[in-house]
Amino acid sequence: MTPGADLARRGGRPSIAVALGSGGARGIAHVAVLETLDELGIRPTAIAGTSMGAVIGAAYAAGIEARAIRSHVLKVLRNRSNVMGKLLRARVGRFADLVLRGRGNPVLLDPEIFLELFWPAGVPNSFEELAIQTIVVATNYSLRNEAVFQSGSLTAAVAGSMAIPGLFRPVDCDGDLLIDGGAVNPLPYDHLFDLADIVIAVDVTFGGRSRRRRAPTPLESMFGAAQIMQGAITAQKVKRRPPDILIRPRVEQFGLLDFFRASHILRAAEASKDEMREAISSRLAATARA
Repeated sequence: MTPGADLARRGGRPSIAVALGSGGARGIAHVAVLETLDELGIRPTAIAGTSMGAVIGAAYAAGIEARAIRSHVLKVLRNRSNVMGKLLRARVGRFADLVLRGRGNPVLLDPEIFLELFWPAGVPNSFEELAIQTIVVATNYSLRNEAVFQSGSLTAAVAGSMAIPGLFRPVDCDGDLLIDGGAVNPLPYDHLFDLADIVIAVDVTFGGRSRRRRAPTPLESMFGAAQIMQGAITAQKVKRRPPDILIRPRVEQFGLLDFFRASHILRAAEASKDEMREAISSRLAATARA
């Protein structure tokens, strides 16, 4: 008998855990999925996140309702000049550092400063202060493997998880360098199977053929290749052992850096809310019959 069936037999509700995947701006769609959980009155027992999924997952695990996260995202990204000002403050160095001293990189951003500037108020500095058990996945560049964090500095872990090469500098963590977790585990639902009866995974890397006919810019090629790689890794994981519920918001038309299209991304993700409600209801019903 499964744990969920036992809970259902006792009249309780099976526990649910949620994995939020990487995907840059597409990851804004995670907010719509979390809103569905709030609307259903479901509080996850655990959250696992990679990259943008870790950013939003940590805010939600801090006790911030999904609709409040939506309001924060739209408010912050509505003012382009304010965003650009924050990005300038998050730069690793000044142009003068590069030209005159040969150090620093004015193009790269410091992901820890970035989080402090863009996260909503109320996100704590450590995992231990979160209201929901949280797992953050990054890539240990020094050891060439997956780095999984569940305690200690939340900011450092999430910053490392979102440190996309070419956009953010790596995060130094106890002598090891952390980069984007999407390089090894774009959708970390595999860390949740022992923590809940039902595991939901939200994949925003999924997408069909690009509609663009022109040749991509070098930056688009680099980020596009990363998305293709992450999609391939996720496809193999799902083939080997799928989550109990897999949600794929239709956001494939958006790019990694389309943050100023946040309202469009959220609108496109609305359809996934009905899909998720139906999937959760069906799964709960199946668990009750087991």
